[in-house]
Amino acid sequence: MARRRPRIAVTMGDPAGVGPEILLKALAEPALRRACTPVAVASRALLERVAAHLALPMPAELVEPAMPGFAAAALEPGRLSAAAGAAAGACIEEAIAGCQAGRYAALVTNPINKAAIHAAGIPFPGHTEWLAERCGVQGEFMLMYHRRLAVVLTTCHQSLQSVPASLSPQRIAAAGLALARALERIRGRPPRLAVCGFNCHAGEGGLFGDEDARLVAPAVAELRRLGLSVEGPLPPDTAFSPANRERFDGHVALYHDQGLIAFKALYFDSGVNVTLGLPIVRTSVDHGTAFDIAWRGTASHRSLVEAVVLAARLSR
Repeated sequence: MARRRPRIAVTMGDPAGVGPEILLKALAEPALRRACTPVAVASRALLERVAAHLALPMPAELVEPAMPGFAAAALEPGRLSAAAGAAAGACIEEAIAGCQAGRYAALVTNPINKAAIHAAGIPFPGHTEWLAERCGVQGEFMLMYHRRLAVVLTTCHQSLQSVPASLSPQRIAAAGLALARALERIRGRPPRLAVCGFNCHAGEGGLFGDEDARLVAPAVAELRRLGLSVEGPLPPDTAFSPANRERFDGHVALYHDQGLIAFKALYFDSGVNVTLGLPIVRTSVDHGTAFDIAWRGTASHRSLVEAVVLAARLSR
């Protein structure tokens, strides 16, 4: 008997960005439709407008949440607005509720604009924190995944100045453990992990700060005690070298840009954002709203296809 394809909710993201375009392109891909039954969570009028403009097919299945005050015909592509932020938020709320109710096996999100959702009165700094609050969990982590590189972020959307106070051996070890479990689930074998140092040269024996000895080294020791194959703290400037990308299956980065500069420099168009620690499966593209190229027909949908296919795998 053929395995039933999971139903995957795919949100439109900020309607003034590239989300609607890449959603239409991705949901038309045969490989994606073989992996799952995708359901667009979007404004129908908005998608019809973009589809007509770019000569793209409409999705076979679409769910439209209530979007009070949203006028698809008046929306200007590439322009930030509270109305666009509110519409994107309505789609996220519908998709989360649908996953919690069992209507969808997983959630895949297109990019939102943080300024637009804040203008709409939505208080979250990003999808990751939004999902954690709605699912009632703490200790969530952002994983950026590609088959050649996987990076989990110990801290995420916060100022660099605030990072040291947010780090602890327990938090770093939890990030490493979440990464190990996710990679074993995806790849079917125990992974080899690297933990990045905090300071340049991983502190150089205390010359450049004590965070590596005080915070990172105990976390590495704890992960080893749990039976994981792990090294660290690695000097951050060489942690993502070609040789280390071959040696390790996954990297634990201590803050946002430490991990994502390397990841996006290498796999910007094909990486997938995965939220670990949730009771539902959530993946996303690894890029932003790209207002500068919205609705021009030039945006790559490769990352979205990879995100949906990975969500289907994880949901099983």
